[in-house]
Amino acid sequence: MAQTELKTKVNAASVTDFLNGVPDEGKRRDSFELLALMQRVTQEQPKMWGTSIVGFGSYHYKGKSGREGDWMRTGFSPRKQALTLYLMGGFEAHADLLQRLGKFSTGAGCLYLKSLEDVDRQVLEELVRASYERMKRQYP
Repeated sequence: MAQTELKTKVNAASVTDFLNGVPDEGKRRDSFELLALMQRVTQEQPKMWGTSIVGFGSYHYKGKSGREGDWMRTGFSPRKQALTLYLMGGFEAHADLLQRLGKFSTGAGCLYLKSLEDVDRQVLEELVRASYERMKRQYP
């Protein structure tokens, strides 16, 4: 079976231009706050991944199926329904932080926030840091 190539790749598009183009003012403001938070935590420059994800750092993975590729260590996307944060490595290890975070929902590796007003920003920063550091250890 042929291996399909990942469509979402790092590119040279402008993160600032992308975020300035977010139509909802509140989501745009939250996006710039997330940008600053993730830069502070990761000490990495943000890069666009595909057309709608702002990512920080990268790692190469090889799955059990043999599929391999590159992905960001952490990132976010200001989606229409919610701010989507890509926190790799699962949420089980961060149950204590999630209990203190505020209003959110989760999916496979994604944390969904309606607004940063709904969460404790200090806890959010701790959660991003814990996820990012875990990915650095797992994929040096």
